[in-house]
Amino acid sequence: MKIYGDGNSGNCQKVKWVCDRLKLPYIWVGVDTLKHETRTASFLKLNSAGQVPVVEFDDGRTLAQSNAIIRYLARGSDLIPSDPFAAAKMDEWLFWEQYSHEPYIAVCRFQMVYLGKPASDLDPDKIKRGYAALARMEQQLAVTRFLVGDGFSLADVALLAYTRLAHQGGFHLDGYAALRRWIGEAERSLGLMPAP
Repeated sequence: MKIYGDGNSGNCQKVKWVCDRLKLPYIWVGVDTLKHETRTASFLKLNSAGQVPVVEFDDGRTLAQSNAIIRYLARGSDLIPSDPFAAAKMDEWLFWEQYSHEPYIAVCRFQMVYLGKPASDLDPDKIKRGYAALARMEQQLAVTRFLVGDGFSLADVALLAYTRLAHQGGFHLDGYAALRRWIGEAERSLGLMPAP
């Protein structure tokens, strides 16, 4: 299969990490979103929404949306809890990540790292909501090792992508001991070097 992705995107990294952990063979096709390569006619045939990541399978079928992709790729693996309720809790975190975490943590990072905005120019509401997301994770991780109990799951993969880079978006994790502990454990679970 081919993964069309931008290496700077946490959403794309999730897909790569799952493939690497599960030893699924793939070809990485680099797509530079800042150069509008997701707006070309050839890319829009893969995903009419014009977003990365997109996976193209050997039979020509394509799948977009990072959490849908990782959910499909990890079926039958230890990254999805075998207990149906625990699997549903994992999905709860996956939906929450895209709606209540990524729009704040990732967007602030994008604005600072790629648009060159200083932290003082960031939308105060995005900062407030980003810290609320981090606080919710801290609260959970103070009582469980990973987001869904003691087992590492896709919930951890999805939320690690931008949480480990939150500092690049102006978010300070000094008061988040459980979150910092989890970042280290999740990175080790995926065989990743600590985030820069």
